[in-house]
Amino acid sequence: MSQKPLTSPDFQSILAVRLSRRSTLKGLGLSGAAAVLSGCAGTIAASGRGQGMSASSTLTFKELPHALDAHFTVAEGYNAQVLVSWGDPLFADAPRFDPANQTEQHQLRQFGYNNDFIGFVPLPMGSDSSEHGLLVVNHEYCRSGMMFPGSPDELQLSEEQIKVNIAAHGLSVVEIKKQDNGQWRLVLDSAYNRRITPNTPMQMTGPAAGSQRLHSQYSTDGVKTRGTYGNCAGGVTPWGTILTGEENVDNFFGGDFSQSGEVENYQRFGMQEVFHSSWGLLDKRWDMRENPSEPLHVGWVVEIDPYDPHSVPKKRTTLGRYKHEGANVFINRDGRVVAYSGDDQQFEYLYRFISKGRYQPDNRKANLSLLDEGTLYCARFADNGSMQWLPLVFGQGPLNAENGFQSQADVLLDCRKAADLLGATPMDRPEDVEVNPVTGQVYVMLTNNSRRTEAQIDGPNPRAKNLAGQVLELTPPQGDHSADSFSWDLLLVAGRKGDAGTHYHANISDNGWLACPDNCAFDNLGNLWIATDGAEAFGVADGVWATEVTGDNRALTKRFLRTPMGAELCGPFFTPDAQNFFCSVQHPGDGSSYDNPKTRWPDFRDDMPPRPSVMVITKQGGGRIGS
Repeated sequence: MSQKPLTSPDFQSILAVRLSRRSTLKGLGLSGAAAVLSGCAGTIAASGRGQGMSASSTLTFKELPHALDAHFTVAEGYNAQVLVSWGDPLFADAPRFDPANQTEQHQLRQFGYNNDFIGFVPLPMGSDSSEHGLLVVNHEYCRSGMMFPGSPDELQLSEEQIKVNIAAHGLSVVEIKKQDNGQWRLVLDSAYNRRITPNTPMQMTGPAAGSQRLHSQYSTDGVKTRGTYGNCAGGVTPWGTILTGEENVDNFFGGDFSQSGEVENYQRFGMQEVFHSSWGLLDKRWDMRENPSEPLHVGWVVEIDPYDPHSVPKKRTTLGRYKHEGANVFINRDGRVVAYSGDDQQFEYLYRFISKGRYQPDNRKANLSLLDEGTLYCARFADNGSMQWLPLVFGQGPLNAENGFQSQADVLLDCRKAADLLGATPMDRPEDVEVNPVTGQVYVMLTNNSRRTEAQIDGPNPRAKNLAGQVLELTPPQGDHSADSFSWDLLLVAGRKGDAGTHYHANISDNGWLACPDNCAFDNLGNLWIATDGAEAFGVADGVWATEVTGDNRALTKRFLRTPMGAELCGPFFTPDAQNFFCSVQHPGDGSSYDNPKTRWPDFRDDMPPRPSVMVITKQGGGRIGS
């Protein structure tokens, strides 16, 4: 469905007023208000401070300079360990990785490709251990030309290579433990270790489960289903489960769907008749002509219990079907569960779910079904700094039979259409959404939107042809995340320091600017750590930047690490004590090939291609990351 342009006359004036108001409320000053009005770069000045960071800063690491090279580099005083890479064995009996002789059976026992989200849950369950736990990692997609000798195209793979490609998707669960020397290792004989793939048995739950629209050749009841793929970001629940978001699933399908009855839905999701993936050439499950309902089985948030390797993953339909970047859970003050998620596509929406039931700290079994009942909301923003959460409930407002909805299942299956009708605000690719554990405010990574026009700029999306993105801050009234109305602010507007439309702290260094915020994490002091995907288009490596979000150093971003060329940085995650920082290096060398790679990181061996890998960062001598 096409998007209606949002008009906002002379928005630069509105933005200047917003920033001026923020300076009054938060003790910050706007430097260069006239520059903002003329479309030039703006900065946020520290009150009563000289140049540089405040003496009270909690982020005292030496900033890493910008660069673009073949290596992974972290700030001085920190160690970076390659914890696990594509093809590494996850089980004691798994074969060693041999990229020239990879098979499906090998890949099913090895770490998957293109690791994205990382979740760490402590062992034993319920503890706050920061040196022993389970690592759960998403494997979003493959680049076959980077995986196999000869650099084959996606549609030129052999049957065995297609099977390897499929097996490299999904998730890996592996027990890890920190050693006396400070290094982490995989526990290969662990009973917890598991690969979850596009063929793993799963179950649909919630209002859409059993819908006639979900009945297919592979799911005759619309409840039993198979597999997860396109897994981007995710979240860890307070009861120790993992939420993984299925995002760009349209890329895996092909075939004529004109007779499917889902034309509007599939077109909106980006489905095409032409095959871009080899999967549908091997298995008609991904051929929409042969199996027209299969695409409705993906695009959900999947809940996985890593503590039970025999558990069946659940697709929680209450959280809606769209291109989930992830889902992050917060326990509201009344005990209800609040889950935030972004639909990662240009002009799509921001969502919130509130559970019907309440979290019970001492009843994990009851908590395991909390995401099956509740209300999903979409967000509508106003330029004056307010926002509304609009309930996506069948029978309310335009969500009725006249507009094609026959039940709540239809609302959730056609979530984007429902949000259109309610008047949600189209956003600049909402990706990771996280709650600050100290302040309770919500932060939204808006990566970019090159298609936004001058006529479509609005409060939270203040630039046309937005190539660099921004970070949005939402404040629930009195800390109540179930409130219908929040206030919003712009923490920063990304891009090169000094570029028109950017907004940072006045004292930002030449290395402190960032582009294309994607994933994020908070340490236990409430500092925001931002991972990027797209900075290479600005001539610098992707990586991680850290900033305080309150006080004199608010929006004073500092670069902490850099990826090898071609890679994005994703999945940032801290252990409970904030002394170990996990992150994913995805698709190193992207844009090149297996036979002629830009980099051979992390092995730097002629017989090894570049391998997506999980890193763990620790401070030399121990201590909190960032200090």
